[in-house]
Amino acid sequence: MGQRSTDRVPRETEAVLLVTLALTGSGVAGFLVQAPAVEVDPRLTGSFLWLFLALFMLRVVGQVVVRLRAPGWLPPMEQWNLVPYRFLLPIQIVLLVLMGWIAADLFRGTGVFARPSAAAGRAFVWFSYVYAGAMAVRYTVRMRRRPDQRWSGGAIPIVFHLVLAAFAFTLGIYHASY
Repeated sequence: MGQRSTDRVPRETEAVLLVTLALTGSGVAGFLVQAPAVEVDPRLTGSFLWLFLALFMLRVVGQVVVRLRAPGWLPPMEQWNLVPYRFLLPIQIVLLVLMGWIAADLFRGTGVFARPSAAAGRAFVWFSYVYAGAMAVRYTVRMRRRPDQRWSGGAIPIVFHLVLAAFAFTLGIYHASY
């Protein structure tokens, strides 16, 4: 087996990235279509938060698989993160647990994260806009610097940061609706 290029993203990974973007975008759109302008149902919100949590978990599991097995259908570790993995994985696990707690509270309609707070909602929505915008800038800069890697080189972290922005946006819309 030859050495894999760290610049090329395997087609299977490109497909997963495209599906992830499509699911994230349609998840946000679906949530907005189903959510009324006022008092968004916490269970509805929780359902969409579970979707975004599952998508983000896909990234974390993918990284573990690459770290342990380095399969040819996934890109090498260099394309997955800027933060050293020994720090990144514990941060991601904490984030997954927190996201699960938030999604569970909303899905049940009870708990600390299900208590509406308009101010927190506006902050989450604002944060999600800045976060998604920063990822758009990051993607643009990367593609200008590395035209040889268009369209998906180095996009794994960017795509999954957009998933996190969608989670924050959805949570924010719920809270801001009260």
